[in-house]
Amino acid sequence: MSFDPSTLKYDANGLIPAIAQDAVTSDVLMMAWMNAEAVARTLASGRVTYWSRSRQSFWIKGESSGHVQELVDLRVDCDRDCLLVMVRQTGPACHTNRRSCFYTAVREGAEVELMQPEG
Repeated sequence: MSFDPSTLKYDANGLIPAIAQDAVTSDVLMMAWMNAEAVARTLASGRVTYWSRSRQSFWIKGESSGHVQELVDLRVDCDRDCLLVMVRQTGPACHTNRRSCFYTAVREGAEVELMQPEG
């Protein structure tokens, strides 16, 4: 059975959340948005492509920073309304230059920074 991105459940703006996870370490790296075309481009190129809500344009992860996400596996959740993008990450995934965007924990009512920027 072939995969058709139009069968996914997108929100009112035509977007679906995509969680990027490191295929080797299983670290959750980031969350971004995709539309049907971004999903199709990702599958065709092997380079993870998101939809930038602020710029209203496609965003190939690492295109300007060099912090590329190479697609390993694309997974669809049971409700078809969220994607898990298993990637081979080059460099940090977060725009703050950290390995993951999830670098802040809430512990005992306080925010705790778990990792420093790379480099």
